[in-house]
Amino acid sequence: MEKRFIRITFFIGSITAISYLFFIFFRNYNSLENIEERCTRKFQKEVKEGVGKSDKEWGLNMDIANDNYFKCMKIP
Repeated sequence: MEKRFIRITFFIGSITAISYLFFIFFRNYNSLENIEERCTRKFQKEVKEGVGKSDKEWGLNMDIANDNYFKCMKIP
């Protein structure tokens, strides 16, 4: 009986701890600062892809990167 109680307590405690860690992770992951940082890195990566291309291709690449940045930031 005592072993069963300990197992149940351990199981409930571990489920609670895992749930709490997921909650903290998602709250931190979806903070405004982290969203902005992720979008900025993605924008910079897309801009670097256009380096060395013609002016027309670079301009099109900048337009696409700019649109993707605003979508990432959820700005209409």
